[in-house]
Amino acid sequence: MQFVDEASIIVEAGNGGNGCLSFRREKYVPKGGPDGGDGGHGGCVYLIGDDALNTLIDFKYQRFYKAQNGKPGQGRQMSGKAGEDLHVKVPVGTTVIDEDTLEVIADVTEIGQVVQVAQGGRRGLGNIHFKSSTNRAPRRTTPGTEGERRNLRLEMKVMADVGLLGMPNAGKSTLIRSVSAAKPKVANYPFTTLVPNLGVVKLGMHEHFVMADVPGLIEGASDGAGLGLRFLKHLTRTRLLFHVVDVAPFDESDPVEAAEAIIRELGQFSPTLAERPRWLVLNKLDLLPEDERDSVAQQIIERLNWTGPVFRISAISNEGTDGLVQAAHRWLTEQRTLENEDEEAMEREQEMRRRMEDESIARTEERLGRRRRRADDEDDDDDFDDDDYDVEIEYAP
Repeated sequence: MQFVDEASIIVEAGNGGNGCLSFRREKYVPKGGPDGGDGGHGGCVYLIGDDALNTLIDFKYQRFYKAQNGKPGQGRQMSGKAGEDLHVKVPVGTTVIDEDTLEVIADVTEIGQVVQVAQGGRRGLGNIHFKSSTNRAPRRTTPGTEGERRNLRLEMKVMADVGLLGMPNAGKSTLIRSVSAAKPKVANYPFTTLVPNLGVVKLGMHEHFVMADVPGLIEGASDGAGLGLRFLKHLTRTRLLFHVVDVAPFDESDPVEAAEAIIRELGQFSPTLAERPRWLVLNKLDLLPEDERDSVAQQIIERLNWTGPVFRISAISNEGTDGLVQAAHRWLTEQRTLENEDEEAMEREQEMRRRMEDESIARTEERLGRRRRRADDEDDDDDFDDDDYDVEIEYAP
C-alpha cells in the first residue's frame, strides 16, 4: 500500500430543511389554523480516529465529503427528518488544519476520538411558530441555513516509541529490518527510504515497542531541503531517538560533521524535539578493522562532546542490536512506570508533547504560507499586460 501522509479534502455539512407553510384542513373543522412543521437539522461531518488505518491514501482518490441535508417540514405539524451525520475514519496521529485560515482544528491522537469539522445547518421554522392573538393565519416561515463547508488539510504523524534519525545511507532501514518484521527497501545508495516505516520490536510475551524509520535528512532539512521538513514532524510523536551514525561512509565524508548537521536541523525544526532523549548509535563497525573500531568510535564521541548513552553496532550482522533494543525497552518501561506513579512526571511529558506539537504546527503553517505566497506571486506575474499589444505603425512612402 502506498504511504501518503498529507492530503487536502473538502467537507460540507448538510443544509437545514425549510419550514412548512400549511393550514389545517379537515371536515367539520373550519378555520383550523396553521399547522406547518419545522424542517430537520442538517447532518454534521465528523472525523474519527481508527487504528486500522496507517495512511491517507484514500483521501487522494475521494476528496469531497458531504453529510445529508435535513428534510423540509410538512403539514399536520410534522417535522422533517434530520440529515444523517457523516463519520469519516482517519489514522490515529492525524492533524486537521483549515487551509483557508491555517487554523489547527484538531489533533486525532486516540483510537475512537471524534472531532467535528463541519457544523450542519439549522432547521427552518414552520408557520405554526408565528401564530399569535393578532395573527391567526400566519404565512411566515423561515428557511433552513446552509451547512458549513471547509477546505481541510490532513497531516499524519506516525505513532511510535522510538524514532531513527540520521543522514541518508546511515543504516537506519537495515537496523529496523534486523530488529523487527518490517521490510523497508535497502540498497547501497542514499535516499532508498522515501516514506516512514514502522516496525514492532518484540522481546517476549507482551513485551514490545514500535520503532519508526524516517527518510534520511540532509543539511537544510528544517527549511525544506530534501525530504526533511515533510518527515521531521513524524519524530515529534516518539519518546526516544536513536541517532544513527555511519562510522565508515562510502563517500569518505566526516561522520562527526554529519552528526552535527543532524543536531542543528533538529534544533531549527523544533527546539523541544532537540531536548528529547537521544542515544548515539554508531553503525557499520563491521566495515572497520577490529583493531581500529574502538579508536574510531572514541574519536567520534570525543569530537561530539557526547555525554549520553552510546551503542556500537553493526545492523547488517546484528552485532550489538540485541543490547540496544533491550536497553530501549527497559528505558521505555521505566518512563511509563514513572509517569503512572508521578503526576509531575506525567505533566512534564504532556507539556513537552504540547510544545513539540506547537512547534511542528508552526513549521507547517510557515510552509503552507510560503506555498500560498508563491502561488499568489505566480498569479500576479501576468506576462500579458494591457500594453503588450501596443505597436507603432510606420507608413513607408
